[in-house]
Amino acid sequence: MNKFSPNTAKPSATALRGVVPRSSGSGSAKPLLVEIAWEACNQIGGIYTVLRSKASSMVDKWKDRYCLIGPYNAQTATVEFEPAPLLGPMGQAVKQMQTQGIEIHFGRWLVTSRPYVVLINQQGFFDNLHEIKYRLWQDHHIPLPTDDALLNNVVAFGEACKQLLMLLAESESPRRKIVAHFHEWMAATAVPMLRRDHWPGTIVFTTHATQLGRYLAMHDEHFYENLPHYDASHEAAKYLVEAQHGIERAATHGAHVFTTVSDITGQECRHLLERKPDLLLPNGINTQRITALHELQNLHRKFKEKIHEFTIGHFFPSYHFDLDHTLYFFTSGRFEYRNKGMDLTIDALAKLNHQLRATDSKKVVVAFIVTRQPVKSISAAALQSRAMLDEFRTAAETIGEDLGKKLFHAAAEGRIVDLNSVVDEYWLLRLRRAIHAWKRDLPPAIVTHDMINDEHDPVLNQLRTCGLFNQECDRVKVIYHPDFISPSSPLFGLEYEQFVRGCHLGLFPSYYEPWGYTPLESIALGVPAVTSDLSGFGSYFKQLLPHHEEMGMHVLNRRGRPLHDAAEALAHRMLRFCQLNRRQRIALRNTVESTSEHFDWSHLSKCYHEAHELAMDRVV
Repeated sequence: MNKFSPNTAKPSATALRGVVPRSSGSGSAKPLLVEIAWEACNQIGGIYTVLRSKASSMVDKWKDRYCLIGPYNAQTATVEFEPAPLLGPMGQAVKQMQTQGIEIHFGRWLVTSRPYVVLINQQGFFDNLHEIKYRLWQDHHIPLPTDDALLNNVVAFGEACKQLLMLLAESESPRRKIVAHFHEWMAATAVPMLRRDHWPGTIVFTTHATQLGRYLAMHDEHFYENLPHYDASHEAAKYLVEAQHGIERAATHGAHVFTTVSDITGQECRHLLERKPDLLLPNGINTQRITALHELQNLHRKFKEKIHEFTIGHFFPSYHFDLDHTLYFFTSGRFEYRNKGMDLTIDALAKLNHQLRATDSKKVVVAFIVTRQPVKSISAAALQSRAMLDEFRTAAETIGEDLGKKLFHAAAEGRIVDLNSVVDEYWLLRLRRAIHAWKRDLPPAIVTHDMINDEHDPVLNQLRTCGLFNQECDRVKVIYHPDFISPSSPLFGLEYEQFVRGCHLGLFPSYYEPWGYTPLESIALGVPAVTSDLSGFGSYFKQLLPHHEEMGMHVLNRRGRPLHDAAEALAHRMLRFCQLNRRQRIALRNTVESTSEHFDWSHLSKCYHEAHELAMDRVV
């Protein structure tokens, strides 16, 4: 139960989100927009991508009247933040807080359009944590433990945001409207506190995924069927997320405008938070259009060659196969084994392997599973294979350079030489030794790292159960890479986006996915992908573009469908992709890249503008 004034046990719908009269002023100046998020200038997950990629669209509309607020992280601020003079309404509010001894920084976020951002060190409010938590319990019935580090930081950050917004309103609310847009529960404790203190601005709250829904989906195979029947308070206590659920619910009912990212998450909100979203705010990207279609293919070829190098190093010591008939599939994202559809993907890959072997197909599929799990280090075998590749390259380049010079001089003298006689014996011997050391009798590993919990890792155990062991006879080879792709890794030496460009098909058949950036990023980079109708992006794509399969994005039907049936359907889809020839794959890449334009922020930011306009209409 939420309490927003001392005289009411539970606020009415009108008091919470209806039209609220302003205390004074005509609002003659242009309004201000402040976006508050735990991931502002602080890369953790998908909300960081939303804010960063959306910033240009916000600045285009709001100019310098747009500002973000986030927690101060010294490590990330060093590379993402640039201090600015304390000018303008927000700069002056920051200056007031600094005079109170609070560590707070005002400047520019070093992304495209360089929006203003305020970063607050919330630890300066830790001395008052007990008092803040008492108020949240007393006024809003939000239970907060004493020993949870994240919740302590969340509560302190909420108090800091409340104080800053109160100072901003003191100087600005008499002459202009202020919109405060809060993202996700970690930034949301300020919402009920601001409403109780009769803050004169207007509040938008966006939940990108309900905390309770994420836990329920991980543990209930029939989550969507059971969604209308859950007792949210009971389930929150069961999964030890009472505080998170309480914060989320208080912000949901305290906002003048409540939004979420997809109709999928909207269903959760109605049943678990007991409020239907006013609007949906789909997540977009900056597509960075590539006008020359041949350049798209050139980039694919360039980065595919880098993946070929990894494949040669990993597989060829044991056996070799034709790289011209090899396709690269991948799935990636945060490790949520069931929610992200990793279980379904592995089942489907095993079925595809059987189908390709049964038809004696020439195609080889190398499937990458890229996520992050606890590891000790890259395996010694993987590092050794990479080192041997470098040895081959050094020997080959040296022999080639030396041989070229000798052939040139011989030709200039009118002589045809025996090639064996002009190759330096030292390099031939070194090459022979390297080839001998290169060979292995064991099949290639299915994982690239030494893992801390090898015996209990769900991905490894399912690969073993499905018999995907990278035998020579297997047409589907699997590489489990339990760390994110980065250019600093000696295995690939690629940025994640470069790795994606080098692949042929992305696999993201999620069971629980409020939105889903990975398939969206895939198509923006010209790589066809599979998603599901249980992901927010998949549901939106299916409604927006009914003929989605022709556009390189397959939306797998998972709603109400048994895992086995969905795996069969995914395997069939992958088999059809394997049957495409090279020209057809090129055409599909060109089509899918052009489709991504529909998800550019130049189009989708209009949903945010509508939410902010609606919020201002509700405070007159």
